[in-house]
Amino acid sequence: MAALFITFEGGEGAGKSTHCRLLAERLREMGREVTLTREPGGSPSAEQIRELLVSGATNRWSPEAEALLNYAARDSHLRETIRPALAGGRIVICDRFIDSTRAYQGYAGGCDMGLIDVLEKRIVGNDRPKLTFVFDLDVAQGLERAGGRATPGEDRFERKGLGFHQRLRNGFLAIAKAEPVRCKVIDASGPVEATAAAVWRHVEPLVS
Repeated sequence: MAALFITFEGGEGAGKSTHCRLLAERLREMGREVTLTREPGGSPSAEQIRELLVSGATNRWSPEAEALLNYAARDSHLRETIRPALAGGRIVICDRFIDSTRAYQGYAGGCDMGLIDVLEKRIVGNDRPKLTFVFDLDVAQGLERAGGRATPGEDRFERKGLGFHQRLRNGFLAIAKAEPVRCKVIDASGPVEATAAAVWRHVEPLVS
């Protein structure tokens, strides 16, 4: 069966991780081989860089430094996890990928998009997702949900303030508008079942 690369994007508390897992379970029940991964992280080296990005003071890094750290992690993730899985014909489902760098460091953080363009071209090349879900949710609702997350200490971005998160939401929507074939905006405010059904409507034609 043909390989497939699917990514989930969106702000804090939108439910991406839950729906990555639910989609992976559904595809495995169909007999497909699935690699479920995340960013920042997804390989041993990238997970070490993740710790630097998601913890500590909100002003720990400049947006440019964050972009560079994300791409150092992404280079390892691609080489060690994503590319081998795709080469083996697996479906790769990734919780965050290139669009998060554009949204967090670019649109919300103010990093020069030219720098991000160069990093993406050099590190990612043609290994872009076939399908990207952009989970859209009211900023305040998302931050309230994210406040109950199970992983302590990984709240550096949640603490950046409402203005940052509104720019982040607008950034994700701008990315989706610019690439409507790849990016599908999903209303993440409803029940889990409704959101999962909306995701599946886009995935099913690609795996049937």
